[in-house]
Amino acid sequence: MQNAKHGDTVLIDYVVRKNDGTIVGDTQENGPESIKIGDGAILPQIEETLTDMKVGDQETVTIQSENAFGPRKEELVINIPLQNLPAEPAPQPGMALQAQQQDGSTVTLYVVEVDEQSVKADANHPLAGEDLNFDVTLREINEAA
Repeated sequence: MQNAKHGDTVLIDYVVRKNDGTIVGDTQENGPESIKIGDGAILPQIEETLTDMKVGDQETVTIQSENAFGPRKEELVINIPLQNLPAEPAPQPGMALQAQQQDGSTVTLYVVEVDEQSVKADANHPLAGEDLNFDVTLREINEAA
């Protein structure tokens, strides 16, 4: 049996956990995910691990936060006056908001807290500052042509 290599398309199952064990992603509901090694569709550390695997192998890959979604940046937590937001739907903690930046691109903000005057919103990725543990199982290798 051979190892997966750069250019191969592989089917993988995975479970992603934070260090506290909380599951933040998996393939359980939708089945194995197809990945072409070298396309950059997944983190490079996982691609590298896949090239050492054979069908049926399972590996755990730990990705430090700076190599995943980066560190949390407190300057990305802002207060928005309620009058600057649409009345409906009423903002609730956990709600995602879209905001346009000065360069025209959009950013997603997550409502952290709501009070009578303002909303505290966080533009950090929800997994920023988190080390992630990927349990990866290689299900199939389709060799590059």
